[in-house]
Amino acid sequence: MKNYLQTLLRLFLMAIGFISISYCSNDDTIYTPSPPQDSIVIKKITAEMKLVQNYVPENAVIAHRGTTYWAPESTESAYRWARNMGADYLEADLQITKDGVVLVMHDAHMKEKTDIQILSQDPSSIFYGKADAPTSEFTYEELMQLNAAYPFMEKNQGTGRDRPSFNAQHQYITTLEDLMNFAIGKRIKRDSNGKRVWSKSKEGVYKFEYEDDPYDNGNRPGIYLELKQPELNPGLEEAMAKLLAEHQWDISITPSTDTNQFKLEKVNVGNTNGKVVLQTFLLSSLKKLNNIYHGKLPMAYLVSKGLMAQTSGNSDEPLVYAQFINDGVSNGAQFFGPSISGAPNNYDELLNPWQAHMIRRSEMKIHPWTFDTEEQMMRYYEGIGFTNLNDYKSPPYCDAMFTNRADLTIQYYKKKGVRNDGPDYQDPNNILNNLGY
Repeated sequence: MKNYLQTLLRLFLMAIGFISISYCSNDDTIYTPSPPQDSIVIKKITAEMKLVQNYVPENAVIAHRGTTYWAPESTESAYRWARNMGADYLEADLQITKDGVVLVMHDAHMKEKTDIQILSQDPSSIFYGKADAPTSEFTYEELMQLNAAYPFMEKNQGTGRDRPSFNAQHQYITTLEDLMNFAIGKRIKRDSNGKRVWSKSKEGVYKFEYEDDPYDNGNRPGIYLELKQPELNPGLEEAMAKLLAEHQWDISITPSTDTNQFKLEKVNVGNTNGKVVLQTFLLSSLKKLNNIYHGKLPMAYLVSKGLMAQTSGNSDEPLVYAQFINDGVSNGAQFFGPSISGAPNNYDELLNPWQAHMIRRSEMKIHPWTFDTEEQMMRYYEGIGFTNLNDYKSPPYCDAMFTNRADLTIQYYKKKGVRNDGPDYQDPNNILNNLGY
């Protein structure tokens, strides 16, 4: 009886979902059912949203956490590498400290991204017994004690990627202010002992010091920011907005007149109105960002199978997939970010040809996550490995790539004859060597 009632409830909810999707304004278009999911109404982005969408380069290389492969993710070394490699965007996950510093950290806890698990076993440490604590339980002054290179070095022992210099040049948890400075060719200023130079006012305001990076090669990427865990990071959206405005990265306040996404074979996105893209998995966060920026900044709505299951149902059902697309369009997202399958991460497949076809109908651009191999690039850019492609719009099924291997993505795009105005492929090890690692 319980299963029977659950089934009835499910059918009822699906019916409601269909009604909500089928209601549209005079500007919406109802498509002829061929294939069947084309009977579902998909909202389209507006002309104003398209203008903002065009700020972002086609076939953008989005350096996911800088890189997770060549250097400790989300650290100075990873972001300097991605900048010099020629990525269009430095991607980062934002959280906030107890004393209001916006920083870069993917996980809700830090034990897989720093050495906090080791320190948590030391009774004399402020981290004792707190391996699972979020960043918001600590001040940034406390977090500067952590080594963000440790997990990478442990995982990559013997691979040749475990460069001793990652430990020798202490890899701090990156702040948003750090990230903006890396993007404009700076690096952290350090004292004679290799420690970062900083001070703190009586009011508790940090002043971080930076210097021109002597190994900067002239690329000026933008930044692609995800807001994480709002329940653990109250006030994050407002704190981020304040920082972007103070550092003139908020184009709704300080628009750019430069429209060249590449200049003299260098990345120039960071000097254009495409310099910041905001991303989130959460509809509540998307709504909040839309209320702050009123559609003037590029925004991406990310989706995962788990989140879809929690909120709406099976992502393999066109009605459910359409609901997420429509939610994105209704709340200012010009981009849609589904997960892709394939080793080494083996995420759930949310970008089958029929799903890409539905996104295309909305005229949102597709920014999938996360690419690690050329096989994945061939699959979603060329359609290799998919069947029944004639039933849908032709590939590519992506307009950018969140990539852990910016080197491979640039090399792949170059082979396909796109991004010809951008930097040439460079050897990733040479870049690290040149940066002093």
